[in-house]
Amino acid sequence: MNDIALLFSTFPSRVEAERVAETVLTERLAACVNILAPCHSIYRWQGAIERGDEVPALFKTVPQLAGQLRDRIAALHPYDLPTIEAWPVSAAAAVSDWIAAETG
Repeated sequence: MNDIALLFSTFPSRVEAERVAETVLTERLAACVNILAPCHSIYRWQGAIERGDEVPALFKTVPQLAGQLRDRIAALHPYDLPTIEAWPVSAAAAVSDWIAAETG
């Protein structure tokens, strides 16, 4: 097992998630982006409880690019305060090798 970085963010629409995904893939900051089924989020924002439908996305990259990928997602993201979480995860050697090759 080898380490990869998995970044998670939510978007206001599938179109926005795909726009950001295609940009970071073209720039080779991520090897894969999984755009998930819409979800319903409930959160506190500026003192009030808000609700809204969002589209989650998982970005797969090498650990060395996680910070740069996070910054790029934030720059492209339509939200004033995008939540972008990063986790180190283990993947099979073949998967981590593929991610390294596609982001290299």
